[in-house]
Amino acid sequence: MIEFGTGGWRAFIGEEFTKANVQRVGQAVANLMHKQKVAFAPFVIGYDRRFLSDKAAKWLAEVLAGNGIAVELIDKAVPTPVVMFCVKNQNLPYGACITASHNPADYNGIKLFAEGGRDATEILTDAVESEIRGLTDGDLQVFPFEDALAEGKIRIVRPLNDFIDSVLAGINIEAIKNANLKILLDPMYGVAKTSLQAVLISARCDVDVINDRHDTTFGGRLPSPTAHTLFKLSHLVPEKGYDLGIGTDGDADRLGIIDETGRFVHPNEVLALLYFYLLEYRGEKGSVVRNVATTHLLDRIAEDHGERSFEVPVGFKHISEAMEKDDSLIGGESSGGLTIRGHIKGKDGIFAGSLLVEMISVTGKRLSELLDDIYGRYGRFVTASGDCTFKASDRQRIWDMVYEEKRLPTFDFPIASVSYADGAKVMFDNGAWVIARFSGTEPLLRIFAEADNEADAETLVQQMKTFLAI
Repeated sequence: MIEFGTGGWRAFIGEEFTKANVQRVGQAVANLMHKQKVAFAPFVIGYDRRFLSDKAAKWLAEVLAGNGIAVELIDKAVPTPVVMFCVKNQNLPYGACITASHNPADYNGIKLFAEGGRDATEILTDAVESEIRGLTDGDLQVFPFEDALAEGKIRIVRPLNDFIDSVLAGINIEAIKNANLKILLDPMYGVAKTSLQAVLISARCDVDVINDRHDTTFGGRLPSPTAHTLFKLSHLVPEKGYDLGIGTDGDADRLGIIDETGRFVHPNEVLALLYFYLLEYRGEKGSVVRNVATTHLLDRIAEDHGERSFEVPVGFKHISEAMEKDDSLIGGESSGGLTIRGHIKGKDGIFAGSLLVEMISVTGKRLSELLDDIYGRYGRFVTASGDCTFKASDRQRIWDMVYEEKRLPTFDFPIASVSYADGAKVMFDNGAWVIARFSGTEPLLRIFAEADNEADAETLVQQMKTFLAI
């Protein structure tokens, strides 16, 4: 089974992620492009540093070329946002990146992108899955890579400079130059170093980098920028006097931030900081889009500025769609992905990190000071979370409890409302909330809660865990 989740198709290497399955995805996409009469347009392919990513990019390219579709292959590992930028910048119908993003090292996968450089919609991925189900081994049309390259069916492209220039054009370079900042980067053995370092050095920042070698095991850590995985960054930033620490996930579409004191700044706080900065300091206007598991602090900031906040299901494709409908200023999620109006229509850790550096430079304030300003104005919001593994045999039981029987724990606070739009989200009279939902990228149940203090947020998570018996 090849199934696309909230962030593309991801699978264990050697089990579902195989050459045959990569080729099947390629054939399905090629069939769809011919049916939609867009097979005349090039298809851009990029890849990250994971095991087999470079080879899988060629496997995908060979099938598309075999179906008469011109392929533009980025021949060096690049951030996923670079591929999305290419699709948008060249006005292409489709593109793809070989990556499993922040998943463990034994995963790989394919992210599909559609017109405008956005994540593929469910309609598109459903159509690809439908095509896959109808394929036989004899349907695969493969043009050997070297032959396709020699005949121009596959063309090597290197768009990184154009991408970097687009990021530089979107930030206040002069303000950053005058701030004389010292920044420490942690690409987590992924692909962010070249692009993010180039942007910051162009802005005359003093930049150092850790964990930048090519390591397909990601140093034995999950390539997801969290308080736990960025522990080295959090120690080095205050010890060596850096103004900011920036970590990015494996394919650099998400980021994690360490402030000057060594504190991990939660992605919810990063979103709030940037939205407030864009409204208050840049003087921009526009709504905000967040997913169901992302802070309601954004709602309060929006209301204070006469703007609206929209809630959507998890999956950046939903954020992109909602942003486009309302011409929203910013959209993001609690896992560290965000974008702003005018940039690509998907999450980008390179641009987000650069914008945070601009924010510090323009305001002249430390990150901790800016966050104190926000909490002083809007009240405190504390997030707690828990990822729960479960036996395959338990999935149906949990599903029935949450979605069919709609059973809930006995909470300490009066319930205001319950939503089942994406998981089970319980809102309380005091503004706190908790949500439990199945991950769309890993075999996990994710639980998030928010309250005005840490103890209440942690209690809500634990009550949900205990109730579901996991």
